[in-house]
Amino acid sequence: MDKTPTLLGLMAEGHEHGYDLKHRYDQLFGAERPIAFGQIYSTIARMIRDGYIEAMGEEPGGGPDRKRYAVTAAGRDYVRRWLSSPDEPSPTLQSNLFAKTVLALLLDDDADALLDVQRHAHLARMRDLTQAKQRGSMLERLAIDHALFQIEADLRWIDVAGARLAELREEVRHG
Repeated sequence: MDKTPTLLGLMAEGHEHGYDLKHRYDQLFGAERPIAFGQIYSTIARMIRDGYIEAMGEEPGGGPDRKRYAVTAAGRDYVRRWLSSPDEPSPTLQSNLFAKTVLALLLDDDADALLDVQRHAHLARMRDLTQAKQRGSMLERLAIDHALFQIEADLRWIDVAGARLAELREEVRHG
């Protein structure tokens, strides 16, 4: 996920301190991988450099003074363009799993066993996500659905690749 427009959008929502921004990000997007404070502040520095936000001063807080930021017109335009542009479906045709499968065939390794191990890992992840989905909020369930659909697509690919291993082995070895 591209952090710059995501954080910029949260700032446009009204989260103008780095501390608040980190917590809002984690609440909405960081269920499995919270964002580090260092990444928040390095992204803020880049957004200032690029003219998307500007520093508005400091306020006293419970600890160090809290810096306030405001989204500029250029920042709002950037978020609008980002929101209205489609995401590229998978940018490449090859994944690690594809590369491992081809290399296993080239090296006369057991590509079928590789696909079977990956299938089991995918199914275990699906079970974990399905359990998490039962107790999750609507936002969490939507994110989990996305992950489950991706895993289902990988499982279909694993089945297709497994059914074609003999033909694939011949093609990668003899061109």
